Amino acid sequence: MRKNILVIGGTGLVGKVILRILKGRNPNYNLFVGSRQLGNTINDLVIDVTNPKTFNCIISNKIDLIVLCTKDSNNEVLKFAIQNKLDYIDITKPTPDLTVAYDLAIANEQSVNSRIVFGSGWMGGIVGNLVDLIEPDKSRIQETNLYIYYSIKDLAGKSSANFLAENVCKPFIVYKNNKPQNVKHFLNSEKYNFSFGIGKRQVYNLDVPDLFILNQIEKIPTVSVKMTYNSKFVTSLMGYFQSLRIFNIMSLRERKLMFGSSGNGDQTVFEIVIKINDKIKKVSLQSVKGQAELTAFSTVLHIEKMLNETLSGGIYFSHQIHSAQEIYEALNNYSTINLKIS
Repeated sequence: MRKNILVIGGTGLVGKVILRILKGRNPNYNLFVGSRQLGNTINDLVIDVTNPKTFNCIISNKIDLIVLCTKDSNNEVLKFAIQNKLDYIDITKPTPDLTVAYDLAIANEQSVNSRIVFGSGWMGGIVGNLVDLIEPDKSRIQETNLYIYYSIKDLAGKSSANFLAENVCKPFIVYKNNKPQNVKHFLNSEKYNFSFGIGKRQVYNLDVPDLFILNQIEKIPTVSVKMTYNSKFVTSLMGYFQSLRIFNIMSLRERKLMFGSSGNGDQTVFEIVIKINDKIKKVSLQSVKGQAELTAFSTVLHIEKMLNETLSGGIYFSHQIHSAQEIYEALNNYSTINLKIS
């Protein structure tokens, strides 16, 4: 039977790449695009996540899986998916929104007769799989640190930039020995030596959903995430702005302009370092075509898995629906992704 997949936000940066990769890998899928504006084809649907009355076309078009690639602050699409027993994956939520959505799903767990998957971790939620790859027994892991190299020359959507603009002055939680600690973006710097020729860089705090997922779901006691920009000057500038509280006196519009720069494309790199007693294990990943390509490809892997009838109904984080080995093989075989394990 042909599968009907709806990508809400399919006209956005990541949504377009998801559709491109899906079409190339799965020509038998019937792909629909949901956005606020009516498109030119019969598979373009008008869907406004703030107006559930626009969701009726989801039922009339017999959608099997909803892929959410746009901000849904009130979780209207999630509620609709649960009520109508539809498979659902969301890759958009920053940590605060993810925890609210997850709590909502758990509160309605008895009503869930489909697959509800949260894929909002870094780059489509594959960090947990790579942690599994280098250490399957999470009870042995004392500490996990995620280091991110972010290029301002890379193509970037609005969601992550808007999140930073709105939250850069607010504290967020990291975990040390299972104790939550309030920190702020672009503080607590340290030096980290990146692979793939990047070298030593100053890295600063960053809030991503993997902090919550790795500690609260996977029970790793100590978890942190730090990032650097491709420009050492920009990285230092962010640190100065935060330490001198300059972000606090900037308007939201000014902060959005500051974080919202986007180039024509560049590599993205992240590295996961785990500590077990006196041993350190590391996996490094480079996406030559940048964040959008990697996030989209990870999401496509989740979609393919969800449409596999062997996955039972329930509430999942995206890394929980795969084996670490199958994610590793898929990433390693993708032409623009490079992996190193040490």
